Amino acid sequence: MTFKIRGKLFPRITFLLAAFLPFYTHAQTISREELIFLTSEWKGERFADGRPKIPDDLIERVKKIAIEEAWVVLKNEGYNCQFDGSWKMIHQDVTVAGRALTAQFMPSRPDVEKSIKERGHKNGRIGNTNSWPIDALTKGDVYVADGFGKIAEGTLIGDNLGNSIFSKTGNGVVFDASSRDLQGLSEIEGFNAFVRDWHPSYLKDVVLTGLNTPIRIGQAIVLPGDLVLAKREGVIFIPAHLAEKVVLTAEFISIRDKFGIQMLREGKYTPGQIDSQWTDQLKKDFLNWLDKNPDQIPMKRSELDEYMKNRTW
Repeated sequence: MTFKIRGKLFPRITFLLAAFLPFYTHAQTISREELIFLTSEWKGERFADGRPKIPDDLIERVKKIAIEEAWVVLKNEGYNCQFDGSWKMIHQDVTVAGRALTAQFMPSRPDVEKSIKERGHKNGRIGNTNSWPIDALTKGDVYVADGFGKIAEGTLIGDNLGNSIFSKTGNGVVFDASSRDLQGLSEIEGFNAFVRDWHPSYLKDVVLTGLNTPIRIGQAIVLPGDLVLAKREGVIFIPAHLAEKVVLTAEFISIRDKFGIQMLREGKYTPGQIDSQWTDQLKKDFLNWLDKNPDQIPMKRSELDEYMKNRTW
């Protein structure tokens, strides 16, 4: 199906993008083109706003890998500023994983806040600026906010906004700031929040200055669309173009470790043999173990076989 715009025919998808582009332009503070430029290593599907759209299956798979495994892969790729620790959370055992939707907050200044709110309200924004990122969330997103570490009067959400976030994303949040209503938030089954602290105050003297822009979370850089993995150890932000490699490599490390631990318990190999370059016999035993334990393989066997062809054991 085609549509005519200013005398020219366009495919239906082009027409839809043109219709919604004004919304996305005002929903972020950098253009779609700039966001694509900053994430140009990503070659897959994107949201209309330009964010990389990491497949849902990778989001599910990343939940099962360890932070340490992901960190090692990123470190080996030269990505040294993707992890940050020292968080408080609602639940120690609820993992948060998904695509980053980023927000940058700054200390408020009357003239700047007035201009931002006037522009936002003209373009359909409602309420205070801390609710605007929530309006842009979709299923599988993780709301990641740089709140400059503010605790008292730096509470970006309470249980009302927490319920809204979870209904839109089925996910949690990561805030370099605080939150309020810990008891109420803890009653949202499946929701988790990684924050710097909890405080009973309301948000004050804070304004949204960036939506879907690169931000800093502690020692880490986060780009819109990064794959977020938050566990007890901390939060790691995996660049979208490395998501598949990180997950696959981490899964292989996990399988190899399970095999190695079993061999050590059985006394078949020594720690030195397991931790060194594997011999042909050790590789053969590993392949036999995989055949006997298909339930231990988190990826497709074809993916695993292809991966093992292209790496040094």
